[in-house]
Formats: sequence, structure tokens, C-alpha cells
Amino acid sequence: MAIKRRNFLRGSATAIGALTIGQAAPFYFARNIAKAQDGDTIKVGILHSLSGTIAIIETSLHNAELLAIEEINAAGGVNGKMIEPVIEDAQSLVQVFAEKAKKLLLNDKVTAVMGCYTSASRQSVLPVFEEYNGVLLYPTLYEAQECSKNVFYTGAVPNQQLDEFEPWIVANLGRKKCYMIGSNYIYPKETNREWKALLEISGAENMGEEYAPLGHTEFSTVLNNIANSGADYVFSTLVGDSIVAFYKQFKQSGFTAEDIPICTPITTEQETAAMGAENAVGHYTSFNYFQTVDSPENKSFVERYKAKYGANEVTNAVMEAAYFQTYFLAQGIAKSGTDADALIYEGLPGQEFNAPQGPVKIDEKNHHTHLWARIGKAREDGQFDIVWKSKERIRPDPWVDQLYPNKDCDFTNQSVLDRLKKPWSEEKNRSGTMDI
Repeated sequence: MAIKRRNFLRGSATAIGALTIGQAAPFYFARNIAKAQDGDTIKVGILHSLSGTIAIIETSLHNAELLAIEEINAAGGVNGKMIEPVIEDAQSLVQVFAEKAKKLLLNDKVTAVMGCYTSASRQSVLPVFEEYNGVLLYPTLYEAQECSKNVFYTGAVPNQQLDEFEPWIVANLGRKKCYMIGSNYIYPKETNREWKALLEISGAENMGEEYAPLGHTEFSTVLNNIANSGADYVFSTLVGDSIVAFYKQFKQSGFTAEDIPICTPITTEQETAAMGAENAVGHYTSFNYFQTVDSPENKSFVERYKAKYGANEVTNAVMEAAYFQTYFLAQGIAKSGTDADALIYEGLPGQEFNAPQGPVKIDEKNHHTHLWARIGKAREDGQFDIVWKSKERIRPDPWVDQLYPNKDCDFTNQSVLDRLKKPWSEEKNRSGTMDI
């Protein structure tokens, strides 16, 4: 029996969103979805780095997506079919992401791909998805300034992660002298540009700015520069193995969180576990989710993740987004089928889900996700005490107001759609945006 759209819309937006996650059949997906036929599957690509310098975090995204697929299939699948993951390892290499994306779309003929982590990897696959009209679900926080109809962005953008963080540092930590260290690629550079705009509004100062190659693990010169700069906190946009090395060497050099805290939008429980909690304690992260979120839904999610992958494993914000975007995709397919255009214009926009962080929603206009905002302080066990939380989920703004006022993206507006004669990857200008 095929799913009835009216029943599913009611279920996906309300009943599924209100479910208690911690039960034996966690999401009662079978209530609205027919029993799968043997051998009848929906292929979904999973494209993350399972090796190389970024594997430290991307493996957790991969694991979260597989957990969600397992739960959905156990509850009956989608529209009478099981989800079949087609897994590729991009090896932390930008060019491999593009090669694997093309393989998944053309050879494996997947319905959609969930994947990428760095902005460099996302931008490398954008032309592939736009040329072949594929669907990408991207779970990582990023610098925004992008809007592609072929991509659904489920990670945080700056107005959900930075806008409250910088003023909070000034008001609550009394810090106004910032030193920036990041990895040398798109996300850190653009995020630091956005951060400098916030510093200016607060009357704070940029005391220095440096970038290290991806995978870089020797920071003695940077630490000397920080010590001599007069900075009273560090804003870090390092990624992957560099995070672990920097925090360890920061502590070894005699810096303490009381003297110069590290404030970051990217260090998660995954990296604090890898570096040792003693190296992270007292430092701050701004994210939409932490493992310590106190809700029945999250407690159940953490229990299920640990039951599948090991008691010592931790959850984190980007893998939480990877988890709930899998349900977004399942709900989108149940609503519109597997055709790419149907998913892009009907199936995925507006989808809602009661995620571990709280209720989330794909914005109908810009294909980004309404998320919660939180600030966490790392503690001795490697987890985070949540020291601030937004009162409600925050609508995503793909363009930073301080840099691009009065810009937005609206894929429900026909005049905008008519102007998309060329894909974003061809139309973006030198500032990295598309003039919509």
C-alpha cells in the first residue's frame, strides 16, 4: 500500500516530530509507510572522508547517517522500499569528492547524496550536482554566502552561530582583543571576515590573523605570536587533526583558559575526546547541539548511538545534523518520490523533524535549516556545560547582514528561478556570492 500524502504530511510535520526517540521502534515510521518489498531499494549516496586528516570528524557523520538509515529501515523503510546506502571514501582530498560525487550520480544512480564536510569539498561537488541535477544534503556548519537549488544545508550558518557568540564573549568574558587562527581554506577565511565585522560592531580589536595548511600540526610560531600580540582570547577556525595539535600545544606552552580562552565555532566533543579533555577544559564552543542537551529525545539518541558504535563514542553537532538530515530525506522521498526535481521543489522544502537539539525545519525559501543556538564551556570529562541557549530556533540567513545587507535567496519566487539560468557555481562573483 502506497503512503497517503495527506497522512504523511500530518505525520512528518507533527506526529513524527513529537515522537519519543528512546523506544524499541524509535520513530514509528511504519505507521505511514508500507512494508518494503524484498530487493526493492532506494539508493542513497554517503560521501565522507573515512581516511585522511578530516576523518577524525567525518567518520562520525558517516556513522550517524548509517544509524538513521538502520532505524528507518527497521521501521519499514520508505514508500515500500528499504534505503540502500552506497558508501564512498573521499580520503580528505577535494578532487576525490568531485570524482566520487559524479560516480554516485551517474554510475550508482543514487536518489540523493549526503556528504562533504569542508567548504572546499562542498564547492568542488557543486558543479557536479548542478550539471546533473542531483540532490546534496550537506550537514556541516559553513560560512554561508551561497544558495544552490540542488543543495539542502542542514548545518549552521553564521547568524545561527556567530551573531550571538561574539557579543556574548564581550559581555560575559570581558574579552575584546582577539587573535584568529584558522586552517587555510574557504571556511576559516570567510568566517574570520564575518567575525571581524562583528568585532567592529562591538568595538573589539583584531590583534592578529594566521592560517595553517590543512593537517598542519606544529604551532610553536603561532603560539609565540599570540603571546606577543596582547590578545585576551583566541578565535579558532582550525579543522581536523590541527585542532587536536593546537589545543595540546596551547596548554603545553603555558596558556590557560582563564588567561586566554579559545573560542570557536567548530571544535566538538569528537576533537575534545581525541585531544584529551584536560587540553580543552575551560574553552568555549558555539554550536546548535551538544551531547549534554537535556531532553528525552537527545538522551535516547545518545544511548542508541553508543549502543551501535561503542560506549566510549561521543555525539557532536555536525553528526547530529547528519542524523536528522537522513530523516529529512526519508520524509521528502515519502512525500514526493525519488525524482530529483520533485525532491528539490516539493519533497524537501518545509520538512520538519524533532531532532536531538530540538525541532528543526528546512526553510522553504533558501533550503537552509532552522536551528537552535547554544554556547558550551568544555569541562573535565570532555563534554560541555551549556552556558547560553537561544529562546527559539533561528531562521537561517545565507548572507551575513553585516557584509551583504538586504540579500536573501527565495526558491519559491518564480522571478528568482527564472534568473537561475546558470548555476550558482558559475554565477558567483569574486566575493563568493550570487546576486539574487
